[in-house]
Amino acid sequence: MKTLDLNTWPRRPHFDFFRGYTQPHFSVTAPVDITAFRAQVQGRQVAFTPAVTYVLSRAANELTPFRWRIWGDEVVEHERVHPSVTDAGAESELFHFCLLPYQPDAPGFLQGAAAALAASRAQPGLDEDPVQDNVLYLSSLPWVAFTAITHAMPLAPADSIPRLSTGRFTEVGGRWQMPLSVQVHHALMDGRHVGAYFEAVQTLLDDPVSLA
Repeated sequence: MKTLDLNTWPRRPHFDFFRGYTQPHFSVTAPVDITAFRAQVQGRQVAFTPAVTYVLSRAANELTPFRWRIWGDEVVEHERVHPSVTDAGAESELFHFCLLPYQPDAPGFLQGAAAALAASRAQPGLDEDPVQDNVLYLSSLPWVAFTAITHAMPLAPADSIPRLSTGRFTEVGGRWQMPLSVQVHHALMDGRHVGAYFEAVQTLLDDPVSLA
């Protein structure tokens, strides 16, 4: 982790402008094409949700603004951010949180994710470290092909953790689509950064060896 020098940071005016907002987050929802990725997951016989969590986390880790966080009057850049996901057991309607250790290689991530999910299901809970912010909040709403979504979140102190949500697949013209919502803090990012994230995610979804 490193602290950015705000005196030389080109984004400083935008940071000062937006961080004073009561609700400084904005979100974008759009469909991503999962046709190739869905086939790859089925061929490799891996669970879809951990696999797509890897893709979303990898794209975020590869884009520097998704690793920036606000600490008071400062901005820090984490070397790596880890997905904190919502999970639910097969026999429960209640979800719990689970932190998955991010690794850049897919097999290592999927193995670690399986172990973390098994441990959290044995002792489910809503406990999270209030100080740890080198995370990404990921959730899934597989029952709805939503076109927008909002998130419950604290407004003070500043919460600058990106929130990523996926929804139900739909088949359109022989292709499979999945809604993806990306919510970020406007003091740290603009629409072009979110657009770059969608492009990075789609590139990984289209890559036949992204899970290798």
